[in-house]
This record gives sequence, C-alpha cells and structure tokens, in this order.
Amino acid sequence: MFNIGNIQFNDFPLFLAPMEDVSDPPFRYLCKQYGADMMYTEFISSEGLIRDAKKSLKKLELFGYERPIGIQLFGNNIHSMIEAAKIAEEAKPDLIDINFGCPVKKVALKGAGAGMLQDIPKMIKMTAAIVKAVNLPVTVKTRLGWDENSKDIVEIAERLQDAGIKALAIHGRTRVQMYKGSADWTLIGAVKNNSKIKIPIIGNGDINSPEAAKEKFERYGVDGIMIGRYCIGKPWLFKSIKNYLEKGEIIPEPGLEEKTKIAVMHLKKSIEWKGLPTGIYEIRRHLSNYFKGLPNFKEIRMKLVTTNDEETLTKLLLEIPKMYPEY
Repeated sequence: MFNIGNIQFNDFPLFLAPMEDVSDPPFRYLCKQYGADMMYTEFISSEGLIRDAKKSLKKLELFGYERPIGIQLFGNNIHSMIEAAKIAEEAKPDLIDINFGCPVKKVALKGAGAGMLQDIPKMIKMTAAIVKAVNLPVTVKTRLGWDENSKDIVEIAERLQDAGIKALAIHGRTRVQMYKGSADWTLIGAVKNNSKIKIPIIGNGDINSPEAAKEKFERYGVDGIMIGRYCIGKPWLFKSIKNYLEKGEIIPEPGLEEKTKIAVMHLKKSIEWKGLPTGIYEIRRHLSNYFKGLPNFKEIRMKLVTTNDEETLTKLLLEIPKMYPEY
C-alpha cells in the first residue's frame, strides 16, 4: 500500500499508460470497467494548450468514473509547460504527469518527451518549476536514457525525486530502441531498490500477460505496473492480471460474443464523445485488434476500417460471432 499525494493504492496496482490516440475517454471507460487502478489522458501538447488548440483542450475532459486520473503534458519550453500545467490543474485531475518518455520523432527530435533525456539539467529544472507552479502531485514518466551509452536512470530518478515529484514511471527501453527489443527491467529494479529512492516506482514495458506482471512485481519489487500497447484491443488484460495476482488463477479470455459487445460499446462511447464521423474514424485502429487471431479475417477487417455509417458498422460487428461459431 502506498500513496501518490492523497491518492491511496493497495498492493499491486495496475496503471493504464498514456498513449496518443489510444487512452482517450472511450478506451479509459473500458479499462476502468476491467480494473485499471490509475489512468492518464493521452499526452497533451503544452503549446497546444496555451494556444487554446481545440484538440488539446478536448483532451482535458475528465469523467468522475475515471478517478484517479492524471493529465499528462509534454513540451520542451519550460515557461509553456508551467502555463500548461496551470491550465491542466483547472480541469481538476488527481495529478499532473510530465512526459519525458515519448520516443516518436515529431516529439523527441524537438526536445520534448524522451528528447529531454539529452538535456538532463533542463529536465530537472522544468520538473522543479512545474512542481512549484501547481498544487497537485506531479509525477513523471520516462525511459532508461537516450541510448545504450546514456542509461542513467538511477541518477535521473534521484534528481527527479529531489525536484519534488511524487512518483516515477519508467519504461524499460531507451529512446533509440523505440519499442524494439525487450524491455530491460533490471534498471527499473535498480531504481526501486536504491536506498535513496523514497517515492513509488512504476514499471512499464512488455507486460503482455498475467504471468509477466506477477514476475515483474516479484522479481523487481516495483510499487505498480503500467500497461501500454498490450491492452489495445484487450482491455480485459487488467482483470486477467488482477485475478492471477489475487487468486493465482488464469481466467479464460473473453469469448467472441463478449469481445463483440466490448467492441460495440467502444464504438458507442467513441461516437458519444467525438461525434460523427470522427468517432468512427478514430476507433478503427482498435476494432480489428479485438478480433486478432481470427482466420480469414482480411475482408472483414477491410470493412471495419472503411465503413463510415454507425448502424452498418454496428451490424457488421454483431455478425462476426455468427461467422465464427466455433470461437
């Protein structure tokens, strides 16, 4: 049991990673239903917020059932990040999270996200300034370092703690790795087991099964685990992990009927929040993920990602279990 500010967590909490175009309110709704303990918004551009960009402001919308919920910000200008944090605070999240981990070119190569790992003094200065500027707990998500020659996360964690953050999430890869290779949890464990570290440490990377989650908790002693790509199309992964941690039992994956109901609910929530046609366009990457592994699915997948009518798309989804009665 531990706290991040006033947020109290029981043993072995599971966190939904902030993911662009993924961890929006419709997807967060499903993950919460299946047991996610803490969730975050998609990462939000500080420059977008302070310029009142419509897309950035939309991401500030939070709902009571999502709590605890954090708003994650990214940017490379300290003043802009301070102002954005103040704006985000007005949306009344439970905490502000700083993105020092996003590896994509359009973010990292502009000095934001994981790009900040190339300027640690600026990272620390920015963090301390945001901590001072807001009354909410401030947390950070980052990576092991920029590349194999700069995996300085143990020292970085100490300096971030000194800057005032209340928790640190670490993805076990460098920026150069992107999402390739395996996540290195040994350095995450080294941070957690550093006697100087007093804040909660949340591990992230390659959590694709209940067994993987249990192994990481037991071997590395992290306070929490953050799940990212592997819950796309599988929000029930949170429930599966929780059941295994609490009871030692592997529960069967949902059948095709239940997966279809989840996909239909996701579609409905997406349209409710984003309207038409955006609600359909932006859920397409999710829909086919719900049905991964089904044979001869290419033709159906093409229809899922090209149908623009809500009623037609819903009917198509509901037909899938009938096409695969053995599943």
